[in-house]
Amino acid sequence: MAHLLHLLFIVSLAGTVLAQDMPYEDFLAQMHACPKECTCPSNFPRAVYCDNKGLKRIPDIPPHTWYLYMQNNLIEAVSGDALKNATQLRWLNLNRNKITNEGVEEGVFGAMADLVHLYMDDNLLSSVPSPLPASLEHLRLSRNRISKIPDGVFAGLNKLNLLDLQSNKLMDDSVTEVSLKGLNGLVQLNLAKNQLSIMPLGLPPTTTQLFLDGNNIEKIPADYFKGLPKVAFLRLNHNKLGSNGFPKDVFNVSSILDLQLSHNQLTEMPVIPSGLEHLHLDHNNIKTVSGSTVCPVPVSDAVEDSLNSSAPRLRYLRLDGNDIKPPIPRDVILCFRLLTSIVI
Repeated sequence: MAHLLHLLFIVSLAGTVLAQDMPYEDFLAQMHACPKECTCPSNFPRAVYCDNKGLKRIPDIPPHTWYLYMQNNLIEAVSGDALKNATQLRWLNLNRNKITNEGVEEGVFGAMADLVHLYMDDNLLSSVPSPLPASLEHLRLSRNRISKIPDGVFAGLNKLNLLDLQSNKLMDDSVTEVSLKGLNGLVQLNLAKNQLSIMPLGLPPTTTQLFLDGNNIEKIPADYFKGLPKVAFLRLNHNKLGSNGFPKDVFNVSSILDLQLSHNQLTEMPVIPSGLEHLHLDHNNIKTVSGSTVCPVPVSDAVEDSLNSSAPRLRYLRLDGNDIKPPIPRDVILCFRLLTSIVI
């Protein structure tokens, strides 16, 4: 009876492995090679969990690993020897370690031809590591000490759609058209909490989400967003923008859906594009708001065409933390007929 139960277990396990497109012999090899410091669950055989183990080095990783979790350790180096068999890696999480650029063995990431996600938040990197594999889609490097993006580091990374560099030490001369060259498919770029004083130039025209919160930006050049025809989500909270720092209509871009300008030094509202749905202007120095100045179309037209696609689409407006006294003027309400929430 015991033998029969064991046989049934093996058959069931083999079926589970095969369902994950992993031959049974590969499953056995994977389980046998699992590092003693890590966990390799039999129901998720392509994943190796080595997180929160106090490790100071990366152990030898089994050959059929797709997902490797090494976060929350004390690792200082990424060794090619430890990863020489892990040629199938898709997802590598190295967050919250002590990895420096000197500790990253040359070519170790570039050799991972199938790597899609690379996470290295909360380490000690001073520069974007290179070379990186052309397969990469998500690269997270927030909360490091990065002050340099080497020229050409992103060359050939046409699949990269998310680049997170928030909370580093990037200055204006580090974020240039040359340093970002190659990001032909980028969708989200996070440069929040760096040391930028101007709007970064030469951003990929595919950029849809641009996060620049917590910098020292004072000005936005006229026509800046002509080079970003797809930008839909723009965050510039906690900067030093005043109303004199940009043309009043600089945000009048048809693609923008969500605009955040909280905690700046604005004294008046910018021109609002008709397609904008969410606007955050809280904690500025705005004293008045008038439908005649902020409505993207004449108020009378907005009332008549409230159901047409050309009518203002604003649904959420935040104005608290300014010098505006309620109530909101009637012409503002008449203009933005779709408003469901106003915070003042």
